[in-house]
Amino acid sequence: MDVVRLAELVAATGGRLVAEEPREIVIRRVVIDSRDVQPGDVFWALRGERCDGNDFVEEAARRGAAISVVQRRLENRQPGAVVEVADTLVALGDFARWYRQQHEALVIGVTGSVGKTTTREMLHAVLSVTHAGSRSLKNFNNHIGLPLSLLQIQNDDEFAVLELGASHVGEIRDLCRLALPEVGVIPKVGLAHIEGFGNPNGVYEAKGELLEALPAHGFAVLGGDDDRMRLMAHRAACPVIFVGEREDCSVRGTEIEVGENRLSFRVGSDRFTVPVTGRHYLTSALCAVAVAREIGLNATQIAAGLRGFTPVAGRCVVQHIGDWTIIDDTYNANPTSMQAACRLLAEWPGGGKRILVIGDMLELGDQAADYHTQLGRFAAEAELDLIVVIGEQAGHVIRGALAAGFKRHQLAECSDMAALTTVLDCSLDPGDVLLVKGSRGMRMERVIEWLRQRAAGTPTEANRQSTSTRLKVA
Repeated sequence: MDVVRLAELVAATGGRLVAEEPREIVIRRVVIDSRDVQPGDVFWALRGERCDGNDFVEEAARRGAAISVVQRRLENRQPGAVVEVADTLVALGDFARWYRQQHEALVIGVTGSVGKTTTREMLHAVLSVTHAGSRSLKNFNNHIGLPLSLLQIQNDDEFAVLELGASHVGEIRDLCRLALPEVGVIPKVGLAHIEGFGNPNGVYEAKGELLEALPAHGFAVLGGDDDRMRLMAHRAACPVIFVGEREDCSVRGTEIEVGENRLSFRVGSDRFTVPVTGRHYLTSALCAVAVAREIGLNATQIAAGLRGFTPVAGRCVVQHIGDWTIIDDTYNANPTSMQAACRLLAEWPGGGKRILVIGDMLELGDQAADYHTQLGRFAAEAELDLIVVIGEQAGHVIRGALAAGFKRHQLAECSDMAALTTVLDCSLDPGDVLLVKGSRGMRMERVIEWLRQRAAGTPTEANRQSTSTRLKVA
């Protein structure tokens, strides 16, 4: 972040400075973990579910924090200055909003159910060809992460691409009050976090809050192949650009070619290529084209940015491990992205078996069983060779696949990771293709690590425990 004076922080947060000898302090970095404090930092003491940052002010001071922002009056005087505020989380948002208002960078807000992070990274890759800019830190897209991302904006940045996440209605609206976006991008809305939204209508309602926050002089980019997305357009007071494959999309992708680590498509007379695997990346790429065109980049510049895009780890990244092709899609999962994964695997070329390895889709609330049953049916209709399932909802996936006519010997329900790797150990042949996917909480990246160890001939913990695990083949 750019240098901020202590007096500005106090004014922005409405806090009260407590210091034995008030002095001029300049702020260059805000941290929320006392273990990450470096000399001169501001330690922002947030209260979490497991611990209270206010208990670590002394440690932060020992590590060199120049100031701590705290929520309660400390019983013992701590070394260094302290700013007391009513609520440190609210104060962090207030400070980030003030900081954002001090900068001229064009703020681009990205939300949706599928492809937020990929779209954010593609936008950054393309716009960075001609302009200096920043983007959200990692997956910092909530009421804590967004303020920290805003504080990364520099004076010379011309743009900032910020990811906005939500698990309930009203959350995007609150985040927009901090970020004040001028451009809004929503690539896709699907079935994610249903537990918090209540139903699919709630998801669309929540994501559309970004449109309502945009000023009249801004613009929005929406995935135009979804009729319900098109119905959201009236919520924007600014121009709306639709992208997709439909003829009535302003930015339309045609002549689409998909290969391993290669997506090629045409927009009008211009052809673009992105080093990604899967047709489902098209909408994100078209969003990047639309935004870049709107702010003045030409086709050559856009093409260079898309060619330089690096796929995000755990999102359909193709790896060759041993004699197998692995599609690592382990970062997260919801019904929409699971269907896209099944289609990708079904269309994969080659003579080896196509094996789907999946864990539970979380945060689906009372409809979890139905969505997993539907996933089983969809996977069966994709005519894959083997479906391996782990998690509390595995039985529903199996029942859905069987109801759709999938053969019992092509299904495996596993009680734990050791059982799952045992199934793979007995099933893998050279040339096989595995797609591994599940919600973040399922930690499906463990399967990828096991495959690496298996290919290297290294004994794994799962192998050692396999004799005591229960394996259930449907």
